[in-house]
Amino acid sequence: MSTTTASSAHGGTGGARRRPGQRAALLTALALVVSGLAGPVGATTVSAAPALPGAATQPSGAAAPAAADHPLRSAGCGTDPGQEPGSSVLRTLTSDGRERSVQLHLPDGYRSDRAWPVVLVFHGRGNTGAGTEAFAGLDALPAIVAYGNGVIGTGSGDRQAWEGAPYSAPGVDDIAYTNDVLDTLESDLCVDTRRVYATGKSNGGGLAGILACELSDRVAAVAPVAAAFYGTGHPDCVPERPVPVIEFHGTNDVTIPYVGDVDRGLPAIPHWAGEWVERNGCTTGPDVEATAADVTTYRWTDCAAGAEVTQVAVLGGGHTWPGEDSYSGGGYATHSIEAHEVMWEFLRDERLPVRFLDERGQGATS
Repeated sequence: MSTTTASSAHGGTGGARRRPGQRAALLTALALVVSGLAGPVGATTVSAAPALPGAATQPSGAAAPAAADHPLRSAGCGTDPGQEPGSSVLRTLTSDGRERSVQLHLPDGYRSDRAWPVVLVFHGRGNTGAGTEAFAGLDALPAIVAYGNGVIGTGSGDRQAWEGAPYSAPGVDDIAYTNDVLDTLESDLCVDTRRVYATGKSNGGGLAGILACELSDRVAAVAPVAAAFYGTGHPDCVPERPVPVIEFHGTNDVTIPYVGDVDRGLPAIPHWAGEWVERNGCTTGPDVEATAADVTTYRWTDCAAGAEVTQVAVLGGGHTWPGEDSYSGGGYATHSIEAHEVMWEFLRDERLPVRFLDERGQGATS
């Protein structure tokens, strides 16, 4: 990966299968959700609003992680990262014969002798990695953050887009691009290959959802925001393992409606979450939390391999990033929560099973 431009430092499923009667009950509950008559899928329990997530680092004096939680270090450990800790740099790489780019942010305190988690970030249609970096707050995380850049798709305006949408560029393989970005990061930086996560907004959130299906052997968990789950070219989702999922969505999003848009092939968000509940074999939930006056959180637990599902509904929210640092889209944006903090609270303890890394010949622990 080469450096081209520097910028400031700111800025098989494995799940349990439901019996026919259980599936019918699930779909009935989903229908009630979309019509506004009930909360998302399953028996509902209500709890008091939890405290908002705080610092994402392990408390001092905490017990050392169990051996199963130890990081698996990439080949880039011990090498010069080519940029300063806390900085963001636009880097280029070749993927599927095309020159592509990624906006790479190193966390404050980055050291090449410590294996760091990676957060992959995918922008919305017409945006850029740097544009998403400006509003998302993800640079605050104790992680390497890689903001991808899509290829100009179809339609007016020469807008960058991602695979999986009807307007994406024909013939562009963004699954391969994601793999190539990860290969390069693991070669050039000290990466914990068990802790790779994906997020994104709108079209980019849709790609994060596709990665949960297509790259479950490499991406530990996903956190789409205001996601456009078209799934064009990816009609089936058959991950190799249960995948933990958290999704954020405004209930008044007119760009990607919370209740779905049949004519555009967009599922209702409760239905999309319900499919992951079923796919991951979750048996408890949703637990419904009044997280804030304008935020309701639905959680499903007791899932296969601990792969929980969470859906964060911003009441009256638009096509926006919760806690945005600058304009992120049309409509109301809540500041009752910070999406980057809430998703990190969910993602940070998720680990890819070691067996997938063994298959790729990676096995050295830190």
